[in-house]
Amino acid sequence: MAYDAGLIEWAKEALEPLGTITHRPMMGAAVLYCEGRVFAVVDEEAIYFKNDKVSAPIWDEAGCPPFTFTGKDGETVSMNYRRAPDDVYDDADAMQRWASLAREASRRAPVKKKRG
Repeated sequence: MAYDAGLIEWAKEALEPLGTITHRPMMGAAVLYCEGRVFAVVDEEAIYFKNDKVSAPIWDEAGCPPFTFTGKDGETVSMNYRRAPDDVYDDADAMQRWASLAREASRRAPVKKKRG
């Protein structure tokens, strides 16, 4: 799996009003951070925003499928990220609305302690 560097640059530009967006490659994809908290994953074709039990109904209503991948054992693994609606790819306001929902989910998530 690879990630779309152009999509990351678009996200950084569109989401600038929300704060500084940084990214880090991780397992073939890229993880996006805002204020040090993970809120999105970018692969070779799409951006996936973080969701949780609170926001899942909103993503469901919009028809946004979960981020999945095939694990080492061949099983499909689903994560708490949803594929962004199509309008985020050309509409900065839409990108900001959906990213804000993801940032709220990120803020609700427990903070993982770093291994020491």
